[in-house]
Amino acid sequence: MSHPSPGRVAVLGAGPAGMAAALGAIRAGHDVTVYERYREARPAGNILNLWPPPLKALRALGVDTVDLGAPTDSEFRNLRGDVRVRVKLDQAAKDEFGGGFIGLLRPELYRRMLEALPGGTIRFGQQVERIEQDDRAVTLHFADGSTAEHDVLVGGDGIDSLVRRTLWGDAPKREHKLHIFGGFTFAEVPGTTPNSCVLTHGPTVQGSWTSIRHEGRDGHQWWVLTACDPDAPAPADLKAAATALATGFPAPLPGLIAATADADVQRWVLRDRPALEQWSRGRATLVGDAAHPTSPYAAYGAGMSIEDGYFLGVALRGVDLTDAAAVAVALQSYEDPRKPHTAQQVQQAYLLGKVFHHAPAFLRPVRDFVFDHTPFLQKVAGDSNPAMISKQLALIEG
Repeated sequence: MSHPSPGRVAVLGAGPAGMAAALGAIRAGHDVTVYERYREARPAGNILNLWPPPLKALRALGVDTVDLGAPTDSEFRNLRGDVRVRVKLDQAAKDEFGGGFIGLLRPELYRRMLEALPGGTIRFGQQVERIEQDDRAVTLHFADGSTAEHDVLVGGDGIDSLVRRTLWGDAPKREHKLHIFGGFTFAEVPGTTPNSCVLTHGPTVQGSWTSIRHEGRDGHQWWVLTACDPDAPAPADLKAAATALATGFPAPLPGLIAATADADVQRWVLRDRPALEQWSRGRATLVGDAAHPTSPYAAYGAGMSIEDGYFLGVALRGVDLTDAAAVAVALQSYEDPRKPHTAQQVQQAYLLGKVFHHAPAFLRPVRDFVFDHTPFLQKVAGDSNPAMISKQLALIEG
């Protein structure tokens, strides 16, 4: 049986989505170049959680996942400490991947993925200004006036993706009118328990903490999330703002924030984009936030990005990338199973944000009574999520 010659794949962006797509296409037998506009692969944040499916995908892509993060079991609680939700993952998945998700810091994931890529795959300091394509090739036009031709273009270039804009035009982002403060510390703080993730909801604020492991050290990450005016300037003192939001939350959250260095506190305003009906056009497609930017309420943005790269690689196996029709079929086979899954995660994260942070004051007691005295939240967040995890795990080889 003859195999087609390696195709020429270009990836825009060296985040988790771009690096996973590059690893997937390389394992599919193609020549890959990643174009990154910055001079290094820069993590867009510090704290991170990864569920078992992206961990399995990373392994399949050749990334070292040994001791990558701290395995955790997750609970939702109210301010009194009563458990509202236990995320009950399949025992086999817990045994293989440890707990529900792992808690880690983004730089460690970037380092592991970079180590898995062949040297020279990423070209840094490359600003693509314009993209053209026809049946024969995709042409990238760079800021310095140079051009490059490839058979396939993968947009891993984030929520403000040039590839998405080129394929499908510009559209406004969807504001969640929420912001999140997050940080991490390796200090010993009273009230923590090993291998835990505890999400506590007050009337308008979520305050959470998670075990992490980073470069062989055990610590904790934390975040507080509440409503905001997305156009308002950021608070001058992020740690002080986070400290104020955590007032009234049980230990260890206030202590974790107090133990965090000012430089290790970050803030994000939450935005996403409504789901696209189609990701691919011609020889180009999208992965990660370029396709489906996701609120941290899903705890799955980076994870879905990694899965995208894995499944794109599977779709490109054995495909003659000089054949435009074959490319179109392959890209469609990649995106069709991904769209319902990612759209559901994005929308559920958006709706959870609305329920917890934008409910009118008179409805909050009713909401909290339902969450505290009925299985509603357990079914929405505790049972459906493990079912989805098991389904995604089954789709990944190995």
